[in-house]
Amino acid sequence: MAKKPSQTPSEDVSAGYDYREIDDVIHGRVRLAAMAYLSGAGAADFTLLRKKVGVTDGNLSVHIRKLEEAGYIEVEKKFADRRPQTICHLTKKGREAWIAYIARMEALLRPEAAE
Repeated sequence: MAKKPSQTPSEDVSAGYDYREIDDVIHGRVRLAAMAYLSGAGAADFTLLRKKVGVTDGNLSVHIRKLEEAGYIEVEKKFADRRPQTICHLTKKGREAWIAYIARMEALLRPEAAE
C-alpha cells in the first residue's frame, strides 16, 4: 500500500520558492521595466519613460494604468509650453512594493533558498 503524503502540494511549497509571493502587478515585463526606471528617477515624463522602456505609446499607457490602479505610481497631467505633458511619479506605496519585490527576487536567487 502506497504511503499517503503528509502534505498537500500547496502545503509542500518551500517558503523560498513560493511563486505566490511575487507581486504580479510589478512582475510583468513592461511594468517591471517602468518600475525599475522610476525607482531610480523618482519621476519621468511619458515620452522619456516610453523611450527607456522601449514600447509603444498604447502599450505603455495600459501598463501605467495598471500601476496607477495599484497605487504604485501617480500620473500628473499638465501643460508645458502649451503642450500636454504626462508625468509619472513613483509613490511611497510603489517604492515599498518595489523594495519588497526586489527582496523577494533576491530570496529566490540566494543559494540558501535551495536548502
